[in-house]
Amino acid sequence: MRMRKKKHGSLRLDKCTDLLTYNANDAFPVKKELRLEIGCGKGQFIIDTAKLNPDINFIAIEKISDVILLAMEKTMASGITNLKFIICDAVNIPLYFPCSSVDLIYLNFNDPWSKKRHYKRRLTYKDFLDIYKITLKPNGRILLKTDNRGYFDFSVGQLADNGFSVDNITYDLHNSIWNSDNIRTEYENVFAEKGLVIYRCEASLR
Repeated sequence: MRMRKKKHGSLRLDKCTDLLTYNANDAFPVKKELRLEIGCGKGQFIIDTAKLNPDINFIAIEKISDVILLAMEKTMASGITNLKFIICDAVNIPLYFPCSSVDLIYLNFNDPWSKKRHYKRRLTYKDFLDIYKITLKPNGRILLKTDNRGYFDFSVGQLADNGFSVDNITYDLHNSIWNSDNIRTEYENVFAEKGLVIYRCEASLR
C-alpha cells in the first residue's frame, strides 16, 4: 500500500538536511568501518543498529522521500551522529559510493517481486549484485533477511552464482543461534507477531 503524502513534507525534510549526504566518502568527519542499508523504510533497524555500534558509520538509502523523512526525524530525536541518509534508488549506488568503500550491506525484507517477469527488479538479481561487488571492500559482506521463502532461495542461488560465498544460513532466524544479536525491523516485528518464520543468510565476496 502506498504511503499517504506527508503533511508539510518539504519543510520537515529541510529540517533534516544535515542528515543527508551525497558522497559517502565525505559523510563523516572520521573514517571508520562503513555499513549500508538498502531500503531502510522508517528506520527502526538502522537506528537501533547505529545506537548499539557507535564506533561504526552507517548510511541508509531509501527511494521514497516521505518514508526516509520518518527515519531521519527519528534519528534527529535519538541524537546519534554515526548515521546518514541518501534518497536514491539502489541502481544509483555508484553515484554516491566510491568503489570498495563499504564493509557490509544490509538487505532487510526488500520487495520480493514475486512475479517471474519482475525478477530483474529484485535487489539480489545479478545486475544489483554487480553493483554491490564494486561497492564492497575486499571480503565485504551482505546480510540478508526476508520472510519470503521463494525470494530467499532465489537470493541464495544468485549470490552463490555471482561471486559470493554464502554461509550462516537459517530458515528460522528467531529460533536459531543468530537470534541473540539480531536487531529486528518494523516488518520483522509484525511477521513475528503473526508467527511467520524469518530466513537469513550472510554472503562474503570471494
